[in-house]
Amino acid sequence: MAELLADDRAHVWHPYASVTDPLPVFPVASAAGVRLRLADGRELIDGMSSWWAAIHGYAHPVLDQAVRTQLDDMAHVMFGGLTHAPAVTLARTLVEITPAPLEKVFFSDSGSVAVEVAIKMALQYARGTGRLERTRLLTVRRGYHGDTSGAMAVCDPDTGMHHLFTGLLPRHLFAPAPRPRFDEPCAEHDVADIARLLDEHQHEIAAVIVEPVVQGAGAMRFYAPGWLRRVRELCDVHGILLIADEIATGFGRSGELFGCDHAGIGPDIMCVGKAMTGGYLSMAATLCTDEVARGVCASEAGAFMHGPTFMGNPLAAAVANASIDLLLTSPWRSRVRDLQVWLEQGLAPARDLAGVADVRTLGAIGVIETREPVDLRVIQPLLVELGVWVRPFGRLVYAMPPYVMTCPDVAALAAAMVEAVARTTG
Repeated sequence: MAELLADDRAHVWHPYASVTDPLPVFPVASAAGVRLRLADGRELIDGMSSWWAAIHGYAHPVLDQAVRTQLDDMAHVMFGGLTHAPAVTLARTLVEITPAPLEKVFFSDSGSVAVEVAIKMALQYARGTGRLERTRLLTVRRGYHGDTSGAMAVCDPDTGMHHLFTGLLPRHLFAPAPRPRFDEPCAEHDVADIARLLDEHQHEIAAVIVEPVVQGAGAMRFYAPGWLRRVRELCDVHGILLIADEIATGFGRSGELFGCDHAGIGPDIMCVGKAMTGGYLSMAATLCTDEVARGVCASEAGAFMHGPTFMGNPLAAAVANASIDLLLTSPWRSRVRDLQVWLEQGLAPARDLAGVADVRTLGAIGVIETREPVDLRVIQPLLVELGVWVRPFGRLVYAMPPYVMTCPDVAALAAAMVEAVARTTG
């Protein structure tokens, strides 16, 4: 293990980390169920679902078998000019389970690229429908949509993690973050700012992009479905596309299959990823309506100008089909409801801590928001010592556990989070 850590430090650059002053890392030997087994023999309850993707836990026999079976046929084949059953089946399933009227599916290999694809679709649609001046996007603050350049440009420009790249990125329009909480009504004044921006800039806005109901890595906030419903209506009034970034919220995480389902709306373009393959392989998809697809193809290129090398990868598509089927044939709604209740109960004591600003839960998401940023060098090893894997950032100590986690494990996870916050904040 010492040699592995030495080689890691010498050669591996981890996400959001410095190579000159690296954060501690913990070698994983194996993973099964909801537990990670470290190389030193310790077992950790996984509260992160490997960044929200491993919704069925690890080493699930159904998903393992799906990969093995697909390997007997092919691991990969290019998608340009070729097709195959796993990808076609997956596309058909995604159209069936996502909100109407989404009909076309474009595959990619990560959530960030799915957002890039959505943005390019919106811009090319504007050109194809004769609105050449529509080259900007409108979004809200506190949002996060990915780390590639186009996606960074619609993340929060001031408080987000990408402010260093401001000079590189296109200048889009930002409304305030949605004010009403998830369980609150949305009044007309709550959408006044975004309504004003749409009215003033409708001639140059190609699309509005938002994370439905849950603002994820930018804030871990839950907002009122009524707000999203009003934004859909405003987009319709102005003839502007609505892009729903469901990378984090898709496949049941918030208590509905998709965040848009809370509001009963359908977007013009939707991005999905993360949990789609159950955390087994990297894959994402961007869905759009027939109208958007026809508008894109009416532009001077005559086709959508994007094509990832690993688009529609058969292994990823096969395990995605198995993961979605496993989800839909399971009692996932009751499991997610139980997780919310258990997280609420377990995290409640954090409300009495002086260093805590808020505690909130929605579906299989539990958040402790601290008053000051946590010190990852201190709190991360402490959480490991307490037997859980949770990856805080900024002022947020949060969990997104696998849906199969039991009540005792959720209780242990939440207790460790509360204790770690109590021991590291004022």
